[in-house]
This record gives sequence, structure tokens and C-alpha cells, in this order.
Amino acid sequence: MIKKIVIQVYCLVLIGACEAQNPDQRLTLNPGFSETIESYLDFSVPILTCEELYKNREHYLVLDAREREEFEISHLKDAVFVGYKEFDYSTVADVAKTRPIVVYCSIGYRSEKIGERLKNEGFSLVYNLYGSIFEWTNRGYPIVDTKGRITEKLHTYNKKWSKWVDAKGVEKVW
Repeated sequence: MIKKIVIQVYCLVLIGACEAQNPDQRLTLNPGFSETIESYLDFSVPILTCEELYKNREHYLVLDAREREEFEISHLKDAVFVGYKEFDYSTVADVAKTRPIVVYCSIGYRSEKIGERLKNEGFSLVYNLYGSIFEWTNRGYPIVDTKGRITEKLHTYNKKWSKWVDAKGVEKVW
């Protein structure tokens, strides 16, 4: 319990420090979005920023923890679909337990839960993408369709959650 509290305090300090920097280095471009994310996360899985992933993409196995219909609209390039409700562990069964893995969903809640499951299976370098595909898109990083082509369509889970996608030109689908 104390370890969890220490981790949560560390993450909140990190979030505060990042939010105070210039907009490109904050965890999210929209401070209100950060507040929403923080109300859902336990910070049980270390976070990775969209900027860090974008700059170092080749070092990570990226897993998509959304539902199939969300993934099929768009996803991060080369992401592996693992799902959430019916998480498919077989997609990572042959992955080395020491391989760095980043899990994402819409905002980070579902990916944190899948990250917890991966950690429980012995994976040691699991990260939750802070702000997930919504923040990735807000920063203008590319998303692709099922054929690997860059797309402007983004599944926003539902109309309520779509308000956190601020990127210009993005077609919100739910």
C-alpha cells in the first residue's frame, strides 16, 4: 500500500512538473484533459508521454487495448491489437518478458488495466501511454487505417469522450 502511494505521489509530481513546462513538453496539450485522465488512473503502470514514444518508437512494442471496431477505424502505426474486454494474451505470449512495451487505448484507463495484467504475467518494462490515442492525435502524430494508410478518422469511443480530441481536421467516429 505504501509503495502504491509513493508511486502515485511521484507520478503526480512528474505530471505537475511537465504541465508547468512549455505546451509541447506537457503531458497533454489541454490541462482539462489531464485532470480527467488523472481521475481515472491509479498510476499502477509507469507512464510514457506521447512525445517520448514518438521520438523513440523503434524501441517499443506498441499494443492497442481498445475494442476491434476502434482499432479498425485507426490506430498507431505498427500497433498490435490485443483488445480490452477480451484481452488476447496469445498476441504477446512469445514476446520476451524484458521487451519494452507501451499500451494505449483512448485516454489511458483500459491500457493501464491491460498493463497491470502484463506486469502480472512477468513483463518488466510495461508503460501506459499518457493520454493515449487522443493525445497522440491532438499532437498531430499520425494514425493509420487497417491498410497502413494515414487517416484523419479517429474512433472516440462515444460522443461524450470525443470532446477531448481537439486536433483540427480529425473526423470523430463513434
